[in-house]
Amino acid sequence: MILRHTFTPHNNTRLSHLCGPADAHLRTIEAALQVKIAHRHEQFKVDGPKARATQAMELLQALYEMAERPIKDEQIQLMLAGDAKLQGADADAPLLTTRRADLRARTTGQGAYLANIATHDITFGIGPAGTGKTYLAVASAVDALERGAVQRIVLTRPAVEAGERLGFLPGDLTQKVDPYLRPLYDALYELMGYDKVQKAFERNALEIAPLAFMRGRTLNNAFIILDEAQNTTPEQMKMFLTRIGFGARAVVTGDVSQIDLPKGSLSGLIDAERVLKRVQGIAFNRFTSADVVRHPLVARIVDAYDARQGRRGD
Repeated sequence: MILRHTFTPHNNTRLSHLCGPADAHLRTIEAALQVKIAHRHEQFKVDGPKARATQAMELLQALYEMAERPIKDEQIQLMLAGDAKLQGADADAPLLTTRRADLRARTTGQGAYLANIATHDITFGIGPAGTGKTYLAVASAVDALERGAVQRIVLTRPAVEAGERLGFLPGDLTQKVDPYLRPLYDALYELMGYDKVQKAFERNALEIAPLAFMRGRTLNNAFIILDEAQNTTPEQMKMFLTRIGFGARAVVTGDVSQIDLPKGSLSGLIDAERVLKRVQGIAFNRFTSADVVRHPLVARIVDAYDARQGRRGD
């Protein structure tokens, strides 16, 4: 089936941003949807199976409307993954006050996750890579700090090696643990800006520390995030959850398919879901490949590994 469309009002800048450098955006859409796209100035033609050609044309129209500025490859991939449709479906999802004014849930699962964070003292986000578990948790923490709902943010994760043997790390304590905490820094810099993050550290409104440093503390009026929780032991998980004080909110994130504990060790995240699933005030969110908002290939990788695990369980 061949679909034709003329984009109006004619705007050379929008057309350039829509097509990308050397029509790179069009080639990405062609490869993902298995269609052919041709254009002459503002006149576009899409050739392919009816459903895919229609999807491609709808995507082109959506991109043209947002093409006042250059369009990133990431945005194309997200929209190909279904993000364009989900934006309308999740229009009521809470908006967060961060440096990224457009930040909101991109999938139904993410919308439920943000709603639970807003309404529960403890929220668990469990699922594969690329579902936004940690990023949305940090965004919710930044939002709470900006609104004055909490006085500080505390981010922590267990310092467990992901299969490698890093050996002795030189430097002071901060330099030793920084490699494990780098993903949290990256999220904070994007959501708050480098200068604001540094000022927050200076006034003790922001703290990042290994999980071992949480023992013996009580955290009041804080937003606390435990990341990579699949690498905690049941004892560590219990220790973390009992640090929560008055006016505090906690989010626990992890991927039970990527446990780096010694063989035979029980993950504290798996144990917590079994023990706490009926405890009032605690919410559990399970993400799937449908919630992946990275490159579409990530979702297919997740599905492939899940399928293999399913076959082993038969």
